[in-house]
Amino acid sequence: MNRKNFINTVAAASAVSALGARAAGHAPKSEFKISLAQWSIRNLHRGKEPGADLLDPLDFAKYAKNTCGIDGIEYVNSFYFGKEGDATYFAELKKRAEGEGVKSLLIMCDGCGRVGDPKEASRIETVEKHKPWMAAAAQLGCHSIRVNAGSTGSFEEQQKLAADGLAKLADAAKPYGLNVIVENHGGLSSNGAWLAGVMKMVDLPTVGTLPDFGNFKIDRKTGEEYDRYLGMKELMPFAKGVSAKSHAFDAEGNETKSDYFRIMKIVADSGYRGYVGVEWEGSKPGATEGILLTKALIERAVAEL
Repeated sequence: MNRKNFINTVAAASAVSALGARAAGHAPKSEFKISLAQWSIRNLHRGKEPGADLLDPLDFAKYAKNTCGIDGIEYVNSFYFGKEGDATYFAELKKRAEGEGVKSLLIMCDGCGRVGDPKEASRIETVEKHKPWMAAAAQLGCHSIRVNAGSTGSFEEQQKLAADGLAKLADAAKPYGLNVIVENHGGLSSNGAWLAGVMKMVDLPTVGTLPDFGNFKIDRKTGEEYDRYLGMKELMPFAKGVSAKSHAFDAEGNETKSDYFRIMKIVADSGYRGYVGVEWEGSKPGATEGILLTKALIERAVAEL
């Protein structure tokens, strides 16, 4: 099946699924919307997607809307390194998103230091490194920046350090009208109980989580992994966004490691209503196919709520 036929088939199947759900009296929850995490198209931006042209990061919104039928986007700062502080560039990025009728939701910030660094001077420096991205997020009309709660030390020590760093970030983000949200993203941040504890320590309305369906690996070397369903339950009370991570699909269109139907019930039961972000991290199929499969699976899971 060629790419065009594949896309048409997935779109048709998704529409039939939604109509069937309505006919059965289980209409999809209208409060849920689907967004696209820019990491899903990393290979398109890097020119490493077989058979596809290089995609300019300025055209992220156009791709999301016209190729994937998605009208909410989540930026990744690494695709805009070197543009920090360039208000003209981000004005153009905003113009293009608005021109497509696409809503900018957040910027995922990596490479800005450790929020929970043991040295206070380093935590302060980390805040400074995030400020240009706060300015960009505010200019784009985003509601949040996503940060990483990296640290070292004991379980409790890292909680205290991460909480301190997040409080500092929240204070810096206040003039921009932004939330600061933490993803379970490796190390103790992938331990749901640990990160939920950090949220309770910070106890600020502008600090929350971005629970990721599949990022519960605590130690890549040992393979230690936290229970993803327990982790989602622990992190959802603080969620200001949700990331639907996907790596591979079976013949029925289900993700091979995460039960989306079970997870979306956890999401819904928490009271969260809002965007669920597609984050395709697999290698096969390609970016567009992986995104559309993830989108269709989310729609099926929401339709059964």
